[in-house]
Amino acid sequence: MRLPRIPNPNSVLSLVAGLMFFLAAGVVGVPGATQAAEPTPPQAQEGLYLRGQLLVASPDIMDPRFMRSVVYMVKHSETGAVGLIINKVYGAGPLREFLKGLNIDPGNVEGTINLHYGGPVSPGAGFVLHTPDYNGPNTRAVNKDMALSTELDIMRAIAEGRGQRNSLIAMGYSGWASGQLEGEIERGDWLSAPAGEALIFDDDQKTKRDRASGKAGLNL
Repeated sequence: MRLPRIPNPNSVLSLVAGLMFFLAAGVVGVPGATQAAEPTPPQAQEGLYLRGQLLVASPDIMDPRFMRSVVYMVKHSETGAVGLIINKVYGAGPLREFLKGLNIDPGNVEGTINLHYGGPVSPGAGFVLHTPDYNGPNTRAVNKDMALSTELDIMRAIAEGRGQRNSLIAMGYSGWASGQLEGEIERGDWLSAPAGEALIFDDDQKTKRDRASGKAGLNL
């Protein structure tokens, strides 16, 4: 199942139509997320891997899929890497309309929801990156500060007021084969930076890259 091309990213109806594909049963198995019960690998404990950190695209990256991207890493190990781009949005619309599009009673929910471009891999797969105060049947911990969910129940929880404190909804993800990301970093394509809840979840997309590069100690 793939998300159809959104002809007008600012159209609420288009976004709702796209969200109809979101979190469909069996679409994804949360590639790259770490189960809460799974211990952190020794390499990650030693800081050799970047799970739970940010990647900031250098000016050398001209690929439009990744140019000026900030990526939150949900997995990085000897087997490969997975992340979600957090500073590119297809468009925004009323949260009530998204929930109605999923046949969920929005109740008294108000506010706006952004639908993010998570990356070019599996563009029809939906992911919710969120604070760990929500835990559903397909929620997996990234670290103590962040979790990833892929089931529809998280949207019902939001409608019922029992959802997470902060969340980011993305279609697709960014993935690297074993050793690929390490080679790109060595080449200077990416900078690493510490992740923070405020930067990940705020709506100021235009400055996220500048703020993330500042955390990396550079002004790009």
